[in-house]
Amino acid sequence: MSPDKFIIEKSKEAVSALYGAALPETSFQVQVTRKEFEGDYTLVVFPLLKVSKQSPEATAKSIGDWLSENTGEISGYNVVKGFLNISFSSLYWSRLFAGIAADENFGQLPSTGKTVMVEFSSPNTNKPLHLGHIRNILLGWSVSKLLEANGHKVMKVNLVNDRGIHICKSMLAWLKTADGQTPESSGKKGDHLVGDCYVAFNDIYKKEVEELVAGGMSKEDAEKNAPSLKEAQEMLLKWEKGDEEVVSLWKKMNSWVYAGFDKTYGDLGISFDRTYYESQTYLLGKALVQKGLDMGIFETDPDGSVWCDLTADGLDRKLLLRGDGTSVYMTQDLGTAEQRFSEYHLDEHIYVVGNEQNYHFQVLKLILKKLGFDWADNIYHLSYGMVELPEGKMKSREGTVVDADDLLEKMYNTAKETSLELGKIGSMTEEEQKELFRTLSLGALKYFIIKVDPKKTMLFDPKESIDFNGNTGPFIQYTHARIKSILRKADEKGIDWKTFAINDGIALSSKEIRLIKLLDMYPGKIAEGGQAHSPAVIANYAYDLAKEFNQYYHDTPVLREEDETLLKYRLSLLDMIARVLVKAMDILGIRLPERM
Repeated sequence: MSPDKFIIEKSKEAVSALYGAALPETSFQVQVTRKEFEGDYTLVVFPLLKVSKQSPEATAKSIGDWLSENTGEISGYNVVKGFLNISFSSLYWSRLFAGIAADENFGQLPSTGKTVMVEFSSPNTNKPLHLGHIRNILLGWSVSKLLEANGHKVMKVNLVNDRGIHICKSMLAWLKTADGQTPESSGKKGDHLVGDCYVAFNDIYKKEVEELVAGGMSKEDAEKNAPSLKEAQEMLLKWEKGDEEVVSLWKKMNSWVYAGFDKTYGDLGISFDRTYYESQTYLLGKALVQKGLDMGIFETDPDGSVWCDLTADGLDRKLLLRGDGTSVYMTQDLGTAEQRFSEYHLDEHIYVVGNEQNYHFQVLKLILKKLGFDWADNIYHLSYGMVELPEGKMKSREGTVVDADDLLEKMYNTAKETSLELGKIGSMTEEEQKELFRTLSLGALKYFIIKVDPKKTMLFDPKESIDFNGNTGPFIQYTHARIKSILRKADEKGIDWKTFAINDGIALSSKEIRLIKLLDMYPGKIAEGGQAHSPAVIANYAYDLAKEFNQYYHDTPVLREEDETLLKYRLSLLDMIARVLVKAMDILGIRLPERM
C-alpha cells in the first residue's frame, strides 16, 4: 500500500478509536513532508478538528501517539501546529518494497477504457525530415507510450501532407533542373532529392522576383506574379482536376519521399498504427465547407473564396477555400477530424504540432463546434517549442536545416568517439560495438530532446547530449549497465538472490529507504506525466533514480556485504531499480544496454 493510502487507513482507525467517528477518506489530507521538517509524510489535521473538539496541536499529538503505539510501521512523529509529520520504520519500507518487487506490471496503471489518437510527424513530401521533425516525432511517440502506461488504448497516426502548392514547387523544379534524376541515378535518398528540388525552386523564384523588382514592379506584386509561382499554381489546379501527366509525376516523386521517410523512421525506431494522406482526405473537408455554407455559418466572397467570420468570437476571418476552389490546411483538418472521430469514437485526439500553430488549432476547434460537433472539446493541441541551434533558427527554403539523417549519423559518430575515448566497450566484438554506438546515440538524442518540457524552446547540442555524466541518456544507460554488471557478478559467485523472499527484519540505511521512496513514486510520475502530456516528467524521474543509485553505489560496496540476507536484499533492490529504469526509458523509446 502506498504511503499516503497507508496513513489514511491508519488515521481513520485512530479517529474511530479516539473520537468514535467514522470519517470518509476525503477528510484525510496527506502530503510529502517538507524538506525543512523531520518526517516522511504529513497528515493535515485541521479537517479533523470538528470531531476531536481539540486544538490542532492536541489533535495531532493524540493521533500521533495512537499511531506510534498501534502501528509497527511508524517509528515516530512530530507536530508543527496543525501538521502531524510521520516517520516510517524500516518495517514499512521493507514491506512496501516487497510489494513493488512482486508486481511484474509495476507502473502500468489500470485500463481506463478510453481511446486516444495521437497524430505526430505529419511531414510535407517536398523535403526530408529535419531536426524540428525529430522533436515532433520523438515527443509524439513518447506521449503515446506514456498514455498507454496510463491505461488508455492509443492509436499512433501520421498525416502525410502530400499535396498542395509546396509539393508542386518541388515537382516543377525537378522538371526544370533535375535532368531526369532519380534516387537510383543520383545516389541520393529519395526525400533528399526532392528536398533539393524544393531549394532549387526557391532559388529560381527569388531570382525572378529580383528581376521583376529591377523592372519597376513592387516587391509585393513581384512575389505574387513571379512566373515560377504562377506555373506551380497552375500545376496544383491541374492536379486537383486529375491531369494524367501531373498526377503521374506526383506519384513518382512522392514514392521516392515515402521510401526515404520509412528509412528515417526505421532508424529512429518509430512506427505508426495508421497513416493518413492529405490527398485522400482533403475532399472530406470540402464537404464540410459546403455543410457550413448550407447552415449559414460560412460565407462566400465575390472572388468565390469561402470564409468563416470569427470576429464575434474575438478572432478573425478564416479562409476555408480559395477562390479557385483549392483547399487550405484548415479544409483538410476539418475533414480528417470528422473522419477520425466517426471511425474510432475517440475520447481524446492529440495533435503534436509546434506552437506556431496555436491559433490554427484554436480556430479548428471553434469551427467544428459551430458545425455542431461536440467532440471538438476532446481535441488537444500538444503545442511544443521549436528546436534551435547555436547559430539560430533553421530555414528549409534556404536549405539551412539540420537534416535528420545527417544528425543521426553525427550522433552515431559522436557516440563512437566518446565511447572509445572513455574505454566503454570492454571486450565487445565489432558488431556488438556498432550496436552499442547506435543504442547510445539514439539514447542521447531522444533523451536530450524529451527531457525538456514540451512547451519550452530548446537549444540542441549533440556533444553535450552524449555526455556520460549529468542529465543525459548515456548516463542512465551506463547506470543500467553497471547494475547489470553487479548482478552478473553475483550470479557468477553463486549468490541465489533471485529466489530471495524479502522479509521484514532488515534494518535499511537512509539511502536504501530513499531508493525505495523513489521507486514508489514511479506510478505517480506516470499519472503526472500523462495528465500533463509531458514525457519530460518520466525522463527527469529516470535521471533522479539513476543519480540516487550511483550515490548509493559509491557509498555501499554491495558485493562485499558479508550478511547474506542483507546482500540478497540489496541485489533485489538493484534489480528493481534496473527494471524501473527499463520501463521508464522504454516510454521514451530508449533501449538500455546490458553491458558497456
